[in-house]
Amino acid sequence: MRSSYQAEDVEILLKDITGLVQPLENQEREKYIQQGVHYSEMLPCEHAPSEAYLRTFYDALERYAPLTAQAVGNLAEKIFQEKGENTVLVSLARAGTPVGILLKRYLEKRHQIKIRHYTISIIRGKGIDKNAVNYILKYHSPESIQFVDGWTGKGAIQRTLTEAMQEWPEIDPLLAVLSDPAHIAGKSGTYEDFLIASSCLNATVSGLISRTFYRKDIISDSDFHGAMYYEEFASVDLTEKFLSEIEKYFDFTLLPVSEPRPEQDAIEETRQIARHFGIADINLVKPSIGEATRVLLRRIPWKILVHSLEDSAHLGHIYQLAREKHVPVEVYPLQCYKACGLIRSLADN
Repeated sequence: MRSSYQAEDVEILLKDITGLVQPLENQEREKYIQQGVHYSEMLPCEHAPSEAYLRTFYDALERYAPLTAQAVGNLAEKIFQEKGENTVLVSLARAGTPVGILLKRYLEKRHQIKIRHYTISIIRGKGIDKNAVNYILKYHSPESIQFVDGWTGKGAIQRTLTEAMQEWPEIDPLLAVLSDPAHIAGKSGTYEDFLIASSCLNATVSGLISRTFYRKDIISDSDFHGAMYYEEFASVDLTEKFLSEIEKYFDFTLLPVSEPRPEQDAIEETRQIARHFGIADINLVKPSIGEATRVLLRRIPWKILVHSLEDSAHLGHIYQLAREKHVPVEVYPLQCYKACGLIRSLADN
C-alpha cells in the first residue's frame, strides 16, 4: 500500500485499490448510507482544505501540540509498563495510524528499543480484517499486541473490536487511545475531549490514504481490506508536519498519570442527545471533537452542538468548517464532550 508515511514508522496491511473505486460526493454517499448501503462499500470524495481552514489547522496544531505530546507520553508509558520491550502496536486505520507512529517514536527514543507497528482495518458492522490479524500473529505473540486508535466517540469501534477478538481470546481487545471521553478504552492519555489536530483533516494528514474499504467484488477472501492513495494531494500533504510538530514536545522525564475515571455516563449522554432532538438512529449522533469534525468533513451535517460558542481554543476549526459549509452551531449542555455532530436524516428532507 502506497502512502506518504515513512517506511520505518508503520507497516500498512491494506490492499491498494487506487483507481478501482470511484469516490462519491458526500450528498450522494449519504443518500446510499441512509438507504442501507454500508459506508465501507464506498469512498468519499476528498478535497484540498481551504486556506482559511488550513490557518485554523496550523493554529490548532500549535496550540495543542504540547497537550497531544503529553498524552502520547502518558499513554506510551502505560503500554510499556504492561507490554514491555516486546510491545507490538497495531493501529486502526486511519485515525489510529498517526497515533501509533507517535507512540512508536516515543517508546523507541525513551526506552532505546525497537517497536513493530502495523496498521490494519476495522469497520463498524463488518469487523476487523482477519487476514491482517492472522498475518501479525505469524510473527508475534498475542500477548504482545496493543491495539491503538485516536479517540473514543460513542465507543462503537471498541465494541466492534471486543466482538471481533472473541475469535482470538488470547489477544487483549481493549484499545489504547489518546483521548477517551467515552470512558471505555483500556488505556488512555486523558479522559479530556481535546483536539487531536490530525482529526482536522482527511488524507492530507493521514499518509495520503483514504478511509478503509470493503466490498466483495474488489476485496477477495485472501485480501487485506482496501484503501486508495491520493497522489493528487502530495503537494499539500501535512502528514510529517503533524508528526514532527508533536514529537518536538516529547518530555521523557514525565511519569504516567492515571486520572480517576469520570462518573458521568458518556453513552447515556449520547442517548439523551438523540432523545432531545428526536433522532431515532443513534448512528446519526457523533459525540466528541474528533467525531464532530468528521461529520463536517465527510457527512451531511444537520447541526453541530458545542458546549460554548466562545471556545476557539478547542473548537476554532469546528466553527470555521461550520461557517464554510453553512451548518448551524448550537450551544448544548454537554458534560463528557465539548462538541457533537448531528447528521441530517435524508428521510426528513
